[in-house]
Amino acid sequence: MAKAAILEQPGQPLVIGDIEVADPAPHEVLIDTKACGLCHSDLHFIDGHYPHALPTVPGHEAAGVVRAVGSEVKTVKPGDHVVSCLSAFCGHCEFCVTGRMALCLGGDTRRGKDAPPRLTRNGGETVNQMLNLSAFGEQMLIHEHACVSIDKDMPLDRAALLGCAVTTGAGAIFNACAVVPGESVVVVGCGGVGLAAINAARIAGAGKVIAADPLPEKRELAMALGATHAVDALADDAAAQIVSISDGGVHHAVEAVGRQASADLAVRSLRRGGTATILGMMPLDCKVGLGAMDLLSGKKLQGAIMGMNQFPVDLPRLVAFYLRGLLDLDTIIAERISLDQVNEGFDTMRTGTSARSVIVFD
Repeated sequence: MAKAAILEQPGQPLVIGDIEVADPAPHEVLIDTKACGLCHSDLHFIDGHYPHALPTVPGHEAAGVVRAVGSEVKTVKPGDHVVSCLSAFCGHCEFCVTGRMALCLGGDTRRGKDAPPRLTRNGGETVNQMLNLSAFGEQMLIHEHACVSIDKDMPLDRAALLGCAVTTGAGAIFNACAVVPGESVVVVGCGGVGLAAINAARIAGAGKVIAADPLPEKRELAMALGATHAVDALADDAAAQIVSISDGGVHHAVEAVGRQASADLAVRSLRRGGTATILGMMPLDCKVGLGAMDLLSGKKLQGAIMGMNQFPVDLPRLVAFYLRGLLDLDTIIAERISLDQVNEGFDTMRTGTSARSVIVFD
């Protein structure tokens, strides 16, 4: 039995209860969860903006220690420190073999419909696994291609952030945008993902790194993490300010909120030939577009799910960046909480004034 935070109904607080975790199948890994960040993507499901089968255990930004592995697992072993990733990859589909692992639909990484569920309660009732992880629990049972072993010198509370926020934000800079030293970047939205993008832009050698956020607290965090300029995203002339600061518009605009207005601001901030990259989970009825003059100016618009990461390669590099003092994860963590405080952590997130809350398991 393992304790977990369970979503029973959208719009209701998570319920702390016991779940039963199955034994690992041949390609599965049983992990003792040590830390899990609270991500706004979880909130989309908790508040009912995105649908999911219920009951379910949310949580997807996690790090832990391998307890047991299935008979065919070759990538990790018991005792390894690992970071999980929601974009599990099969390794042999069109997307995987062309280097776009984040787009893998991962059918082989899920249990078949006829197989027993990974998580149950009350003697057999299925508890649905969210994003193949369900990390708001003392244990996770996941496919081996949904985690990667990391250096044991890496603190696990900070390593957890690599599982989503940093993989998405930094991955967008390094992979989807392929920022060239000297290029200008604006990041719209300075939560965990946006702050990671700003930090990565500094590492990549971007020239001007502009943070756009309505909250002064977030703009201050962004400046500490490497932004060279900060703009109130809700100012009437926010786009004009960004264009002026960047001498005609930015090369890269990264949207890290998931709102129509922030995506539109990203597009309006581009210079000729610039690229807007949308990372946030938009309301399902939202559309982002380029006008005729944008197209005639060679501007581009792209999505970048999970930063278009190549997880087994990217994660050890991000760990190395932290251990070398280049990647600042300490500033992103606003508070460390227990599993029992998960609902209060999401209440803090709803206020929007702080960065990441991280659940730390004993």
